[in-house]
Amino acid sequence: MVTRSPVSGDDPLQPVCEPCASRVFVLSPANTSALRGQLLLNNDSQFELAHRIRRQGAPLGEVFTFISSLYFRGKLAYATAFGNPPPGVPSMLALTTSRGLLPPETTLTVNDLLEMSRVPIDMGDSRYREPLLRDARALAGQLPPNSKVVLLGSIATRKYVDPLREVFGTNLLFPEKFVGRGDMSRGGLMLRCVESRLELDYVPVTSAIRRGIRPPKLSPLKARARG
Repeated sequence: MVTRSPVSGDDPLQPVCEPCASRVFVLSPANTSALRGQLLLNNDSQFELAHRIRRQGAPLGEVFTFISSLYFRGKLAYATAFGNPPPGVPSMLALTTSRGLLPPETTLTVNDLLEMSRVPIDMGDSRYREPLLRDARALAGQLPPNSKVVLLGSIATRKYVDPLREVFGTNLLFPEKFVGRGDMSRGGLMLRCVESRLELDYVPVTSAIRRGIRPPKLSPLKARARG
């Protein structure tokens, strides 16, 4: 049974029932070929993360957060807070352009980023399609029946949806409140959910509205208490 607390009409946060089925999050990728991705690949970049990637590599989650800023930070925090994976399965996997689905703690090197930046997210490109389908099928084989896979990313285009839906079918879900929001708004929404411990509602991607009216702006995040 789903129990809900009273919420205001424009409040996007909707508390849901305690999870009763295994749930894993798939995080849409950061654009490694964009400006901030190219900063990491520039040998003249002097900031600490660029030095570390050139020297020894850095975790995918940290790299994608640098590239995508608030959006990927929100995805990481949200999936950490609300994941409910079965034993032996990670609570979240990040989608990549050429390496399929990877845990956020996977170390990426400069060469890895260079390769990813050269591969488009295009179902017509086997360098993107085949690793993603391979890893999605492997994940499906690890999940108990009726487990849910929640895509934290856009469903407005088919580039993420089609390969994942091919494998997971109606068990592929999506946060309903993402519809109509831009990347930064989604990132802020997820951080608010983590802060308030209120999980979003999910709907099957097969029946979700892909585009909608832009919702009201989010209220500012609460300032952190200073110690």
